[in-house]
Amino acid sequence: MKKKLGLTSKIFIGILLGAILGITLKCLPDSTFKNAILLDGALKIMGSGFINAIKMLVVPLVFVSLVCGSSSMGDVKKLSRIGVKTLGFYLITTAVAITLALIVGKLVNPGVGLDMSSLMTQAPTIGESKSFVEIILAMIPSNPIQSLASGDMLQIIIFSLLLGVSISVVGEKAQPIKNLFESANEICMKMVSIIMLLAPYGVFALITNTFATTGFDAIFSLLKYMFCVSFALVLQAFIVYSGMVRFSTGLKLKPFFKKFASVAAVTFSTASSNAALPLTIETMEELGVDNSVASFTLPLGATVNMDGTAIMQGVACIFISQVYGIDLSINELLTIILTATLASVGTAGVPGVGMITLSMVLTSVGLPIEGIGLIMGVDRLLDMARTTVNVMGDCACTLVVSNMEGELDKSMYYGETAKIAS
Repeated sequence: MKKKLGLTSKIFIGILLGAILGITLKCLPDSTFKNAILLDGALKIMGSGFINAIKMLVVPLVFVSLVCGSSSMGDVKKLSRIGVKTLGFYLITTAVAITLALIVGKLVNPGVGLDMSSLMTQAPTIGESKSFVEIILAMIPSNPIQSLASGDMLQIIIFSLLLGVSISVVGEKAQPIKNLFESANEICMKMVSIIMLLAPYGVFALITNTFATTGFDAIFSLLKYMFCVSFALVLQAFIVYSGMVRFSTGLKLKPFFKKFASVAAVTFSTASSNAALPLTIETMEELGVDNSVASFTLPLGATVNMDGTAIMQGVACIFISQVYGIDLSINELLTIILTATLASVGTAGVPGVGMITLSMVLTSVGLPIEGIGLIMGVDRLLDMARTTVNVMGDCACTLVVSNMEGELDKSMYYGETAKIAS
């Protein structure tokens, strides 16, 4: 019995076939069949239809998932000190991650040399310049229903987080509403799964259109994009996380990396932080972390700590802005940092959600969502490394918080004592 191809394999095939067809069309002379029937006909329907399907899910998915993520933090009340420290660590490292990504993107300029401005379906809305104070004030919605209808992402994020936290604080009386949102979240996740079934065809059409228009120029720019994301992930893992563990705990890093290797093998092969969660908790306990800390910080991190995803979003924003010839001001860069940091709360770990939250970040600063089509194919290659960095951040936070709370057995960390079964 033949083994069925997975989604990733189908997307890779779509990329390959799209690149071949696109380069072939680039070499052919203009004709009615090439331009009207293929590029502006069938391929446009497939590619633009897929992008529109992604756009369709952005507002409901972000709203529902953020409410669910923030409403499930009831344990923060029981572990208030640990909760505040953990959330603070995750939000700070996410902001650092996306800032790193923007810096690397600006230094390397991955999109320079590839001009796709002619492929924009509408003019960007990034021309308006607002002060940072105006951006902060604009985050507070005067009418949340209008914010949802117009797709104002920062306002939607703030309202969603406030609603979720309020549900958590109310507790038992709000359980019916919490159950409703959890059911809606499951429905949204299923919708994402259904839309992602179309990804190979959408990517095929978008890649074909890109190569038919730009030829081989796209390949070099995509390689630069992949380098930027990979380099920023390495900096986050071995400079930011390692530095925080080393300087806040005084621990040597070798035992941590030695134990984390088994976790990394699972996260890298499955590209799922949730799949590795049981092993992650067990590993951190073997490193001397008390279960009361590990069982709180790690599941919470699997929900709210998406530093690797934030890095992808930061580099992608720089890449797409350069590809479409759009300059990002300091205020727009700050908006990207703020939006991606807040959006990390409650982001579900299912295939395709990273691209949908990226479309939300792009929308927040008026960048063309069409650029996702170019990124989506190669992003599958980066997803495994991204997930591994996410989980490494969870583990680093667990060590730091555990040490601050006096719940870290350093003799176990160095392997000097055996774990005693309770």
